[in-house]
Amino acid sequence: MVAALFLIPGLAGLTAFVIRPDGMRRALLLAVALAHAGLTTRAWLCPPSPALDGLLRLDELGLLFLSITSVLFLTASFYGIGYLRREAPGRRKDFEDGFLFVNAPEAVFTGCLLLFLAMMTLVSLSGHLGLTWVALEATWKYLLICSVGIALALLGIFLVAVSATDSTGATVSLLTDELVRRGSQLDHAWLKLGFVFLLVGYGTKMGLAPLHTWLPDAHSESPAVVSALLSGALLNCAFLSILRAYQVLAAADCAAFGQEMLVLLGLISMGVAAVFIVGQQDYKRMLAYSSVEHVGILALGVGLGGVGAFGAMLHAVNHSLTKAMLFLIAGNILSVYGTKSCRDIRGALCALPVSAALWLAGFLAITGTPPFGTFLSEFIVLKSALEQGRVAVAVLYLGFLGIIFVGMAGVFLRMAYGRSSWTLENQPGREPVLSLIPPALLGMVVLGLGIWIPAPLLDLLDRAAKALGGL
Repeated sequence: MVAALFLIPGLAGLTAFVIRPDGMRRALLLAVALAHAGLTTRAWLCPPSPALDGLLRLDELGLLFLSITSVLFLTASFYGIGYLRREAPGRRKDFEDGFLFVNAPEAVFTGCLLLFLAMMTLVSLSGHLGLTWVALEATWKYLLICSVGIALALLGIFLVAVSATDSTGATVSLLTDELVRRGSQLDHAWLKLGFVFLLVGYGTKMGLAPLHTWLPDAHSESPAVVSALLSGALLNCAFLSILRAYQVLAAADCAAFGQEMLVLLGLISMGVAAVFIVGQQDYKRMLAYSSVEHVGILALGVGLGGVGAFGAMLHAVNHSLTKAMLFLIAGNILSVYGTKSCRDIRGALCALPVSAALWLAGFLAITGTPPFGTFLSEFIVLKSALEQGRVAVAVLYLGFLGIIFVGMAGVFLRMAYGRSSWTLENQPGREPVLSLIPPALLGMVVLGLGIWIPAPLLDLLDRAAKALGGL
């Protein structure tokens, strides 16, 4: 069953390149999303056995991030059906975020989307540092050009291999479980150097500042479906890769070394995001910088350790769902107004009442306003800093959160309220249901997680945090 999780979307992705009818291709996209969600649900109920001598296995961290990916891809697929119809040749407006039909036909778009799911799944299933790198590189090739970051990560793997060389000069297996088991035997100097390269390499892909420069450009220019998956799922793949490396570091009794680096990069990311969000006039670009903020919170939580690791795992869920919701709604707004400029959008509550209401709800969620789940996870990270007596970290953390709240509030409120820029002649018709249900469901889940965390999810988050040395 482990292999089926990535083979099904992989084979379907290849099939999508040759299917001619658009309807069949869209049905294939939805069918694969449903099948993947079904297999992921089965993994919760009946944990699959490792395959290929441990190369593929699903541990607590893998299951958590696989579940996030599966949920987001399913909701994005429903949204994507309406998006593909709206962007079909002959119906696309020049102003829409549809590079889809400028640079790639629908077959290529759908095929790459399914292969993207396959590679993200493989990242979650990988039990080998080398296979993780291959899967992550392939994931990025399907959506973005590769950068020097992935090469630095490869160098980091080589250095970890050097640290694992035994007395005979032979390198032990690079299976994560094996490295963790032999942690006390690893060479600390080489391992720390390897972790630095892995953190920089995968940190580039995760969007940690100052390695984040690609992220606002890519997320702001991508179609809504891709932006949702980029920010909600793809960043998690890089984060999971860093967590795998951190597990090895912790097993070698060098956790403090990695934690301080994660705390520093986490605070820098939040600070950089705060600077660029204030005064931002491109709402999709603002959401991209918000992702830089939240990956900073994830790094900070893991870096603090203890209950902070639990907060980071919970925040990974909350942020992914909320950011996907916001990017899908941003696609609705862009398709009607035809601009990403905040200055040109007023009175969205009149022109797009449901989308605008969800837009405001998404703002409250992404800024950590109670009772949304993001408030709970951000509060847990703050609690961890205070319990450890790290007052300076707590003050900076709260300060950056406050600045970002003010900066985003100005944009969201101006877009939603005020006199509409739409006249009765060009007022849009009823909003498409398929463009509303997916983000609405995501928003409801995030709201629910702020009130009650289901026992199975709570148990998984607890085990994932413990795997990182937390709690």
